[in-house]
Amino acid sequence: MRREPRVYGLLAEFSQPEQLLAAAEAAHDAGYRRMDAYSPFPVHGLSEAIGMRKTRLPLIVLAGGILGALAGFGMQYWYEVIHYPMNVGGRPHNSWPSFIVITFETTILFAALSCVLGMLALNGLPQPYHPLFNVPSFELASRSHFFLCLEARDPKFDMEDTRVFLEGLRPMALYVVPTGRVKPVRPGRGARAYDPAAEAGTTG
Repeated sequence: MRREPRVYGLLAEFSQPEQLLAAAEAAHDAGYRRMDAYSPFPVHGLSEAIGMRKTRLPLIVLAGGILGALAGFGMQYWYEVIHYPMNVGGRPHNSWPSFIVITFETTILFAALSCVLGMLALNGLPQPYHPLFNVPSFELASRSHFFLCLEARDPKFDMEDTRVFLEGLRPMALYVVPTGRVKPVRPGRGARAYDPAAEAGTTG
């Protein structure tokens, strides 16, 4: 299978969310699995269309909550029973009902922190640079336009065959996305491709 050097993938630009959804479904039906879609607002069914897998974040939050409960209860048990036992009103040292409030609070705290840190880790954030930033038109993904990117690491990806496939979806424009940093160059009116070969001398 041919691989293009220094190419992250091919990016198709659409003007309507329905076009993006149809393109994502067609790409998934064609056998592409390494792809992502970008939209200025949530599009119903888009996650399923690109074959997004279930996240492991709930397991991370569960593990964090269990760890927080054990930490909160263990901290109180160590202090009240082992480190500084006191007989207050004849109650037992291991009076677990009185430990519930702190245990609950540490469970919530650890679960919340696990959720935030797990989300950042699974999403690969923070990510100050991404190859898609090399395409000037991609800035419209947060405002008005819709994009579908088929990545070069997909086993089915072939520069020519994938280009022909994406052109068959009738996008507004089609861009070659370089992997390294390049000097931003805005394509002229009617340009349909952003080719990193033209900027090979400035590739980082």
